[in-house]
Amino acid sequence: MNLSKNSKSNIYALSAVILWSTVATAFKFTLEGLNFVQLLFFSSLSSVLILFLFAFRKNKRAVFNFFDKRYIKINLLLGFVNPFLYYLVLFKAYSLLPAQEAQPLNYTWPIAISLFSVLFLGDKLTLKTIIGLILAFFGVFIIASRGDLFALKFESIFGVILAAGSSIIWASFWILNLKDNRDSSLKLFIAFLFGTIYSFVYLILFDSFEIQNPKYLLGAVYIGLFEMGITFFLWMNGLALSSNKAKTSTLAYLSPFISMFFIALILKEKILPSSIIGLIFIVSGIIYQNLNKLKRSNRIKE
Repeated sequence: MNLSKNSKSNIYALSAVILWSTVATAFKFTLEGLNFVQLLFFSSLSSVLILFLFAFRKNKRAVFNFFDKRYIKINLLLGFVNPFLYYLVLFKAYSLLPAQEAQPLNYTWPIAISLFSVLFLGDKLTLKTIIGLILAFFGVFIIASRGDLFALKFESIFGVILAAGSSIIWASFWILNLKDNRDSSLKLFIAFLFGTIYSFVYLILFDSFEIQNPKYLLGAVYIGLFEMGITFFLWMNGLALSSNKAKTSTLAYLSPFISMFFIALILKEKILPSSIIGLIFIVSGIIYQNLNKLKRSNRIKE
């Protein structure tokens, strides 16, 4: 059966979306047997192995030049920001919050990227950007307060700060990536290589490798493969084959809603109305900010 490029694009993109939709559940499940630092180390170690294969396939020589003097500073910085700092903060947030709250709060990263684009890339602060920010932050407040907007009582304000703050860290990583013109698969492999080294040192100095039940290592491997590794390339292939990249990108907005289904089904969390309503506000803010891109891409296709 010969599939068209757009059909292949949709298969790749939807596969990535479904896999990303499972990782919030995988985070919470694995954190039952590993602490957040151990999860960071074992998942990033797993991802390094698969990311090496992808990078080696495209850059057989460059893949071994991670100590090149020209790139050593950016390599050290990329690895520190992501995966080390980003997932250290995100996994800690998941250890403090229900998955249904941590997941949408982390999903504010497109809003953080819009804000960083204004601050560091010279993008204009448009009315659409401002309205998108307001919608998203109102969604964050609904989730954090569990719908009790006027009581100002939060289950774990520290967890909320970490989950929402992780989006700022991811946006920082995105900005750093723009300033590095190397191949994306190479940069990702090197970042995770150095991030794994950071987490290894952190475990030695401040934590322990001791694990009570080895079965939870399978969860860490799953996260390393499908949150940090393979899924990235599925998504990139989906975009590369698409004739309308902006439209294909909107498939990513399905991920947090599908994630709620897995959270309820597997983790047995009772999904609060505030989690759904807050998520709708966050995603609405993101989509509203990107309306111009979608309209522009549709006009080009026409």
